[in-house]
Amino acid sequence: MISFDAGTHQFHYRAAAVILRGRDVLLHQLEGDEFWALPGGRVEAGETAAQALVREFTEELGVAVRCGEFLGVAENFFAHAGKPHHELGLYFAVTPDPSTPLVTSEGPYLGVEGDRPLRFAWFDRSSLHSIDLRPRFLVEALACAEVSIGHAVQCDLAAP
Repeated sequence: MISFDAGTHQFHYRAAAVILRGRDVLLHQLEGDEFWALPGGRVEAGETAAQALVREFTEELGVAVRCGEFLGVAENFFAHAGKPHHELGLYFAVTPDPSTPLVTSEGPYLGVEGDRPLRFAWFDRSSLHSIDLRPRFLVEALACAEVSIGHAVQCDLAAP
């Protein structure tokens, strides 16, 4: 995975999936975290961001997805586990295979990230302000009828 120490920060190259079902969006939460995020993960060296999303859904949830339209890029600065992070995230519209539980059942769905449980659930896009969704700019971006990320910068680190 493309994730490394870069001076004072941990750098991550991440791909994220926007999966919509009517007015709902699919989010996931790693056990032990208090926040929710769009599903996805870190890109491996030699793979495209779209390939990373297909791989992540297979590894974490055991479902097939198709990566579609590129929605934008985000530069995300945040602290996690006591360390500052710098994340470059590419966002795509993603469609699950029609035979997967994401389409055929209501959820929530249980997956795994390494050895930690991962929970996937649908959330109404108009009520995302009531949960801890990160990066925070997604609350507004996902509430729009036509989701578009464009170029976003989210900085949740205190100024030096």
